[in-house]
Amino acid sequence: MDVLRPRDKSALPLTLRHTWPFMLVVVLQAALAGGSIYVLSTVRAFVAGESLWTKGQKDAIYHLDGYAASGEPRAYQDFLGALAIPLGDRAGRLALEQLPPDVEGARRGFLQGGNHHDDIDSLIWLLRHFREWDIVREPVEQWLVGDEYLRQLQVLGQEIHARTQADAAAPEVRRAWRERINGINAAVTPAARMFSDKLGESSRRIVTLLMWANLGSAALLILITLVHNHQLLTQRQRVEDVLSAERERAHTTLTAIGDGVITTDTQGLVVYVNPAAELLLARASAHIRGQPLASVLQFGDDAQLPGTGEFLERVLYGAASQRDGHTRNLRRHDGSAIPVKVVGSPIHNQGVLTGAVLVLHDVTREQHYVEQLSWQASHDALTGLVNRREFERRLEELLSRPRVVAHEGALLYVDLDQFKIINDTCGHQAGDEMLREVCRMLQSHLREGDTLARLGGDEFGILLKDCPIGPAARIAEQLRQSAQDLRVTWGERQLSTGLSLGLVQLTPELNTLQEVLRVADMACYRAKESGRNKVFVYQSADTEMSRREGDMDWVRRIRLALEQDRFCLYAQEIAPLQALHEGGLHVELLLRLRDEDGQLVPPGSFIPAAEHYGMMPAIDRWVVQHALALLARQQRGAGGRRITTCAINLSGTSLGDDSLLDFVRAQLAHQRVDPQRLCFEITETSAIAHLPNAVRMIKELRLLGCRFSLDDFGAGMSSFSYLKHLPVDYLKIDGSFVKDLPGDPTNRAMVEVINHIGHVMGKHTIAEFAESPATVDALRAIGVDYAQGYAIARPVPFEQFLDAEPLRGGAPAALLATPSPAPLEPRLAG
Repeated sequence: MDVLRPRDKSALPLTLRHTWPFMLVVVLQAALAGGSIYVLSTVRAFVAGESLWTKGQKDAIYHLDGYAASGEPRAYQDFLGALAIPLGDRAGRLALEQLPPDVEGARRGFLQGGNHHDDIDSLIWLLRHFREWDIVREPVEQWLVGDEYLRQLQVLGQEIHARTQADAAAPEVRRAWRERINGINAAVTPAARMFSDKLGESSRRIVTLLMWANLGSAALLILITLVHNHQLLTQRQRVEDVLSAERERAHTTLTAIGDGVITTDTQGLVVYVNPAAELLLARASAHIRGQPLASVLQFGDDAQLPGTGEFLERVLYGAASQRDGHTRNLRRHDGSAIPVKVVGSPIHNQGVLTGAVLVLHDVTREQHYVEQLSWQASHDALTGLVNRREFERRLEELLSRPRVVAHEGALLYVDLDQFKIINDTCGHQAGDEMLREVCRMLQSHLREGDTLARLGGDEFGILLKDCPIGPAARIAEQLRQSAQDLRVTWGERQLSTGLSLGLVQLTPELNTLQEVLRVADMACYRAKESGRNKVFVYQSADTEMSRREGDMDWVRRIRLALEQDRFCLYAQEIAPLQALHEGGLHVELLLRLRDEDGQLVPPGSFIPAAEHYGMMPAIDRWVVQHALALLARQQRGAGGRRITTCAINLSGTSLGDDSLLDFVRAQLAHQRVDPQRLCFEITETSAIAHLPNAVRMIKELRLLGCRFSLDDFGAGMSSFSYLKHLPVDYLKIDGSFVKDLPGDPTNRAMVEVINHIGHVMGKHTIAEFAESPATVDALRAIGVDYAQGYAIARPVPFEQFLDAEPLRGGAPAALLATPSPAPLEPRLAG
């Protein structure tokens, strides 16, 4: 099981980090040595050039003296050849003195001077960069003195050669020439010797300087090496101290932690066990170390779970920590077992696998907490019964299963009678004691498998599984009678109560949790309503008949109202709060019904039945037809109030009616009403429910010039995501946010948000239920464009509104006065 891993790639950078000073020492010393050698080589070339210069000068004097004595042409050629050497050195030096230096000319001159071509670059480097240094300047000054004698020698040679060529050299002339040559030789010899001495002195100074530089650099490099070695030793000591402290800390930590820690080698043999692991295993570490892990960790688990050996293999060869994920029962040495969770990780040393570490976490306490939390989540703390959540889960589970006829089961909805009196007169502790006693009594009369739950306060639910209605009714009666006979002593008082029970048979028709609880609660309410301390059995036929008769009666009355034209329209003015560009009068039409006795019926009484039985399209058509007829009459007349915007409500059913669009077009064409005067209002819920049809209808009618308003906006806050798809002109802020606006910061924040969103999207905003001047002022401060409500104007019959004289000043009278508070007007238009 031993595995070799490649050495960590960070080892090379780590080596460089520790050895770079030594490498720097070697590089610097090598550079200094190379530079010294180069300088010495340059000095040697300078000295060699001086030697050639001196020798050429002497040879030139010698050959010129022979030529002056004999006149042999050969002697003159030798003179010229010897003189060319010092003249070449002079030409090279002069080329370097130019600005800029003529390096190529200097190179040709030094080659002419007989210098080796490998030495020329170093000579040029020395004369260019160190000409002003004393070690170079002083020899060069003596060199310049010799140049003057070379010039004299060159001039004399030319004179001798010219006279000799002309055969005009008499013996006394030749003697004079030789005397002059001897004079030049006598003068140039000290200058040449001085040049040689200065050059030798400079060479020795350079050698001394380089020697001291090398010695100094060596001393400096030795010092750097000593300092770095000291730092390395200090760092090593510090690392050893840190490692020792970490080792001690790790040992203390492993000893102190509550989880068991076991380390193994690659063969699976235990190497280390901390004290917590000893307690978990109920064995001393001396008896564990060196043992195979499989014999130390033994689990009494499902055979399908990986064993200890397999889990260890995963840890050793896994890429990361391995978490078992299962709670295992660890068998201890003393025969007991405890639940644990196991986590393992491989151990590497410099990239090489050396073993594994396993952590055993005792989850006994966690399991206890989980069980306790699970119990608390599904049970009532006071009575110990299951709570509403668990009761509804069990009921829903029962409803989802197939039920045998006559054995569907039953539900009892139980409410304590006059329980509030016990709380008020004796205190809540007495009430709690009464609840506990009632629970014990109820539980004692139920069968095994039945569910008793506290649904909240003094309400209980009883689920009778596989119980026909007859036995269920007998059980309910027994419970009622037992509760009636129950007495609870509280101090000097005897507390008693009764039960009102609603019994519901769980027939297949009751297939949803909400419906079952609704009818059970209704049955319990009927039991209380009939005198308390009774059992009321829910009969679906009775309730359904009652509801059906009520709805059908309204359908009949609606049809009669349409036939007899007993619907009527009311108008309520919508006033601007800001300085808007659009002017004119803005109203909303509200629908009312006059019953057979002539009394007004609010829409909340008949609209639900109309919606349920599909009567709303007919009502909407009635509203559109009559509203356009009245607008057309007013449009043809000269008097009355000029309405520029008339809002007409459309129901959700009409939005899904494709024929309504054609009906509106036909009415507009027949009545010849300007479409720009119409604003159709739709609620956010109906618009979202019929979104494709709503968008299509809005676009078609807007092409004619009609406008649209989104009513009750914000009531469900669901329309925000759909608003960008609805091309409406107005947003009507739901009245639930407006009516308490001055004293409710939350409502004010909601109105501000909706108003801001509407303005950002380029729409006007209208606030409903503006019932007080304070509300109107708050809406104006927020920036809402329009307001509607009793503080603006009360609804009046539409015909009366049209015939009234227009107000002077352009503002509704309600904005100029403070009306008395009035109840909210039920409102709904067709």
